[in-house]
Formats: sequence, C-alpha cells, structure tokens
Amino acid sequence: MKLNQIINLHKGLTAFVVLGLMVFYDNFTIGPYVYLALHGTYGLLWLLKEKIFPDPYFKEKINFLTSITGFIFLGSYWIAPFILISSQKSIPNIVIATSISINIIGVFLHFASDAQKYFSLKLKKDLIKEGFFKNVRNTNYLGEILIYLSFAILSMNFIPFAILAIFFFIVFLPRMIKKDKSLTKYDSFEDYKKKTGLLLPKLNA
Repeated sequence: MKLNQIINLHKGLTAFVVLGLMVFYDNFTIGPYVYLALHGTYGLLWLLKEKIFPDPYFKEKINFLTSITGFIFLGSYWIAPFILISSQKSIPNIVIATSISINIIGVFLHFASDAQKYFSLKLKKDLIKEGFFKNVRNTNYLGEILIYLSFAILSMNFIPFAILAIFFFIVFLPRMIKKDKSLTKYDSFEDYKKKTGLLLPKLNA
C-alpha cells in the first residue's frame, strides 16, 4: 500500500466515526455537532486536496505492518471526539468560538500554502521564498498543527494536547528538519534560513 491511502482512509472515515460516537452515546448537543462540522469538513477538504494538489511525499509505498501501525497511530486523533462526546460535558461558548477561529486560520494556512508549494514546484523546481513561505519555512505544518489544536481545545481534555505534542516531535519536527536538509542544495537557502522561522516568523528578521 501507499502512505497516502492510509491517510486518506483515516481522513475519510473521521466524519462517520464522530457521527457514530454521537449516535452511540446519544449526544447531539452543540459541542459534538461543532466537532463533526470541523473535523468532518477537514477530512473532506483533505480528500479534495489529494485530487487537486497531492503531496508526493505521501506516495511512498509501505508494507502491511506499517500500514496497520500507521492507521492506529492516526486513529489516536479520534480520542478527542471520543472524550468530548462520551463525557456528555457542556462546552462553553468561548471555547467553541476559540476552537472555530483557530481551525479556520489553520485550514487557511495549511491548504493555501500547500497549494502554493505544489503549483510553484510544478512550474519550476526552485526554492520558494515568497507568499506563505516568505517568513516561515513550514507554514503548511503550522496550519495543520493549528487545526488539531482546535480539536484538542474543543475536547477540553489534556489527552488530545498530549497526542498533538507526540505527533509534533515524532512526525512534524523530523519532517521539517529533513526538509531543511534537502533545501541546502539551493545556494540561497542559508540566507533564506537566517531570515525565516522553522514554524513561526522570526521576531528579529
């Protein structure tokens, strides 16, 4: 199998998993509906992204054991809706509003920067130093982190925050470091690196 097939399966199933939890726990309050709208829509947008501007990194082939392990690892993202829905907790309006705002910002940064990267590299294989990557080298990862941060906030539980931290150190950070190493082939990269942040803009740039 290919890595993107595992990821796409997880993204595509998310809305059904969340809806299934709502039915199982008979919880149709505003919190679960907002979560369903945010995470379910994100899954749909991801599948559309795969059709329009896919990430070639996710095309790599993986064995069966890695596929199963990867799917279970991704499945940990479903702990947030499980906690939210099974706890039957009432979500304050401020938490809902904060979660939605962070999610919108994350979706914008994630998909727009990925689109810029995809179409820029399609036209010319070169270092991208403008637009979403003018001040931050990994705007797409920043967006994705904000998306999952919004889900963790909505769950109002520390476990999804811990899971996001694990993903950051095991998945996101190693990929960002690997990307930096691959970009050293461009002569202008060192100067670009001094002016930009790995994940956030440099204050003194």
